[in-house]
Amino acid sequence: MATTNDIRNGTVIVENGQLWSVLEFQHVKPGKGGAFVRTKQRNISTGKVVDKTYNAGAKIETTNVDRRDYQFLYRDGNDFVFMDTSEYEQITVEGSVVGDAAKYLLENQDVTIAMHDGAVLYVDMPATVTLEIAYTEPGLQGDRSTGGTKPATVETGAEIQVPLFLETGTRIKIDTRTGEYTGRANG
Repeated sequence: MATTNDIRNGTVIVENGQLWSVLEFQHVKPGKGGAFVRTKQRNISTGKVVDKTYNAGAKIETTNVDRRDYQFLYRDGNDFVFMDTSEYEQITVEGSVVGDAAKYLLENQDVTIAMHDGAVLYVDMPATVTLEIAYTEPGLQGDRSTGGTKPATVETGAEIQVPLFLETGTRIKIDTRTGEYTGRANG
């Protein structure tokens, strides 16, 4: 049994039969009263993010989550097939588990998959991905980087907002956590 002193970013806590991943933590020692640990945690199955506070030294139940690098191979209906990059074994992951990551997955894309007791918990994408704009309305003369945005569909089918001056065929970087345009890709 672990204590709150063992909490780190990425620690997985078991609470009421559910798994919670620690996103942020802070040990707090106020002038009055006892010390405590403030955490921001994400429910691994639902994705819900909550703030939780524990008394310092309190016992908590942690579990090991196996995180491995996988490569996305192809889509099979609603499922996604990945290959372990070290052992070359293939696994099939349900579309509901992949979630929003599906918007940015291209074949041969590297991802991290977290598993617990043989079940896939979630697919963790890189912070940014480079995709090509498949279609967007043409920009008008005078459109520059300052100002408005327009919708663009990228090669995976996801629709994002991009600056007015970008055209179809431009390679761009997208933040996978927010789905926002972050800049043009080099090359």
